Amino acid sequence: MASFLSRREMLKRAAAAGMTSAVPAKALAQVLPERTRDQFENLSSVESKILEAIVSRLIPTDENGPGALEAGAANYIDKGLANALSKSHTAYSSGLAALDAYAHQLTGRGFVVLEHSEQDSLLEDLEQNLAVGFDPDSATFFNLVLRHTIEGTFSDPAYGGNQDFIGWEMIGYPGIRLGVTVEQQQMDHFPQMNRVSAHDLPMFDVNISEESGNDD
Repeated sequence: MASFLSRREMLKRAAAAGMTSAVPAKALAQVLPERTRDQFENLSSVESKILEAIVSRLIPTDENGPGALEAGAANYIDKGLANALSKSHTAYSSGLAALDAYAHQLTGRGFVVLEHSEQDSLLEDLEQNLAVGFDPDSATFFNLVLRHTIEGTFSDPAYGGNQDFIGWEMIGYPGIRLGVTVEQQQMDHFPQMNRVSAHDLPMFDVNISEESGNDD
């Protein structure tokens, strides 16, 4: 697997972007979705399958556990396209179609049916801005999906991603703590995960759909 797609590298990027424990509320202001759902609501069936294939390679499942696909990163993106990520809806539709067309051009097959190594190679082309047919270019689309995949994997589960707290478990984040004991402040202390969303707490019982979300 290409080094840029390794789980370790993706977590470094997430940490550098400050998204390992939470994503700024302003960037995530959207209607809180149900925790699970049977189908995508804003992307077509074809688009959703391509998106799921992409996120599954950006933060892949490996011997350490599940990745972005199982964490529901694609679900987070789809839900966000009706709200905080709405400005990116056109970019997703055109970008996903362009990726599939690029896959057909190079391999004669659609992106979702390619071997993982082939998918990795095509995504590396996107990241290095070598792929054609993208508006404005392939690197822009790659970075868009990468950023939203990180958000969907590590943000609060209330937003549709980080399902079953997979993202927080991946990085060892124990969840929200409203108080810290002396014992918990010790360097050798490893707190147990509380598996609680911020929006499960009464003090966070607000309608964030009223906040102004940005997609930049």
